Amino acid sequence: MTQFKSDFLRILSERGFIYQTSNDAELDELFCKETVTAYIGFDPTASSLHVGSLIQIMMLHWLEKTGHRAVALMGGGTGMVGDPSFKDEVRKLMTTDTIQSNIDSIQQVFSNYLSFGGQPKDSLMLNNAEWLMPLNYLEFLRDVGQHFSINRMLSFDSVKQRLDREQSFSFLEFNYMILQAYDFVELNRRYGVRLQMGGSDQWGNIVNGIDLGHRLGTPQLYALTSPLLTTSSGAKMGKSLNGAIWLNADLLSAYDFWQYWRNTEDADVERFLKLYTTLPLDEVARITAGGINEAKKRLATEVTGMIRGVAAAQEAAETARATFEAGAIDLSLPTAIVTHAELAAGIGILAALVTAGLAASNGEARRHIQSGAVRVNDALIDDDRLTIGDNALLGEDVIKLSVGKKRHVLLKPV
Repeated sequence: MTQFKSDFLRILSERGFIYQTSNDAELDELFCKETVTAYIGFDPTASSLHVGSLIQIMMLHWLEKTGHRAVALMGGGTGMVGDPSFKDEVRKLMTTDTIQSNIDSIQQVFSNYLSFGGQPKDSLMLNNAEWLMPLNYLEFLRDVGQHFSINRMLSFDSVKQRLDREQSFSFLEFNYMILQAYDFVELNRRYGVRLQMGGSDQWGNIVNGIDLGHRLGTPQLYALTSPLLTTSSGAKMGKSLNGAIWLNADLLSAYDFWQYWRNTEDADVERFLKLYTTLPLDEVARITAGGINEAKKRLATEVTGMIRGVAAAQEAAETARATFEAGAIDLSLPTAIVTHAELAAGIGILAALVTAGLAASNGEARRHIQSGAVRVNDALIDDDRLTIGDNALLGEDVIKLSVGKKRHVLLKPV
């Protein structure tokens, strides 16, 4: 492991963020002698980022915390093209209104990690539509496009994999690499950005920007990538049995977010405490040495506290404690709504599980029952023809549906 002198690179190295850099020694020296402005690009293809993006957000957080300036670049311009990197198919094109709506929604998360106060060292949230939308196409081809070799672009793994699988690769997507490289140059010219960071799958795109900067006369630019994280069992970060783990509160409750981290695999707990919290490393070591289940709870509470607030994290932790340890029904569990008329008529257990989001289909719900995983008000269910009526309502006028030991939803009539 390289021994870095600068606080930023030393912290990133110690906590496991660094996969590759373009020049360790020069970049370390740059961070030692001046305030460095660095950026990471985010693709606004949905109204929220998911947990897979959190490692990048944490890198920007540490950048700001060590006295440098972070730039979160929203791809309002490149989002109209779509990043082809390692994707299996062409992305659906979005309107400018949809892209802007997504950016506005994504912004909510970043204020929990970065300070956008307008002071010289405060972080910036920018949109590359600022310089991409006014471009004159012919001038851009002449001044920028001439510096790109088709042969070299075809050699990138992200492109080769699509071509080797004989999957469609549009000319529109091919332009993405040029536009991202141009972003780096424009960010240097406008905001003095010297470093682009991203996941290891972005290495080729980042190096393109460095090379374009050389050709267009910028100062030396640098690259730093983080590992593409999977869990110890090989699962991709950001996904669960119930779908994507969204960062925005309107798409995923604090309880479900907390529970995702509580369910971290044993082998990942220490690594995730280093990556996703700001706890000192000696405290991380003490926590993980004190028992794996308590360490998982601490991980869940720390991560949820950063992104959803301390109060929401504590409430989620208490809900879990009451539900799993005390056997009580906590009204802050996720809720699914039915009508009084539906409940009076009786709702089939399969439909109830689908309504509650505990199964994606009747077939999946039936398999849960056959495996002995389904409970209603903590009573085991073995009949997939069961009908739930208002006689199942508990004292708080809810019905508790459970799949396994850790997935619970309250069915509530309105």
